[in-house]
Amino acid sequence: MSVKVKILGLNGSPRPYGATFKLLRTALETAKKLGADVEEINLYEYRIKDCIGCVSDEQLACRYPCVINDDMKIIYDKILESDGVIFATPIYWYTPSGIMKRVIDRLTAFENMIFVDGRSWVEGKVAGVIAVGNDSGEIQVISLMFSILNSMGFIIPPFALAYHASADDVLKNRNAILDAANVGRSVVLMARLIKEFRDVWYDVKLEEWIQRELIRKVEEEAERIKAKTYSNRMKIITKLMKEKGSDNST
Repeated sequence: MSVKVKILGLNGSPRPYGATFKLLRTALETAKKLGADVEEINLYEYRIKDCIGCVSDEQLACRYPCVINDDMKIIYDKILESDGVIFATPIYWYTPSGIMKRVIDRLTAFENMIFVDGRSWVEGKVAGVIAVGNDSGEIQVISLMFSILNSMGFIIPPFALAYHASADDVLKNRNAILDAANVGRSVVLMARLIKEFRDVWYDVKLEEWIQRELIRKVEEEAERIKAKTYSNRMKIITKLMKEKGSDNST
């Protein structure tokens, strides 16, 4: 019997019927077809305030539950209950929508739990990203969100992205629809694979070993390589500088 997983879809579009919805629903329906439990949330139906950056004043103040009292508490708990999250957003000037960015900023409360109890609370959860716009910027948005989410501890599986950059009906874009379906599929498959994984991915305990042994070892190796190569490198650089000086003088 397949491992049971739950996939959450977050719609960051103010148009609950638009192309962002259509691709997200395609992904979630595919996840459901594979046996996953799915839930879809329209973020614009929730009151989510801006992050106030308390981590910059006192690192341990940034934690779950967030000090801000708003509907983000609902989103936090939905994410904690899920094995995978699909983030779907329209493209606003080459970036995610405002509410999607606010949600991502506020997820720092999960990531910063590394310094509270030793582990990001989204570590090991799986993420996919869908971006939709009328013009361009889709890959920029997806790349930005992938880098942020992965830095928080989310796992990004293969083919976990879909996009549409046109005013045309997205349901007529066969490639986008197929990609969205495979976002749902890849998130489910990866979530099943790591469901029983019990170790941590980001280990703060490595710091002791790094300071005790690793830095010295890397530094010694760098100096050994430098001793072998630096002289020849400087000869090449000096020669090039002389040739450039000669060219300028003519």
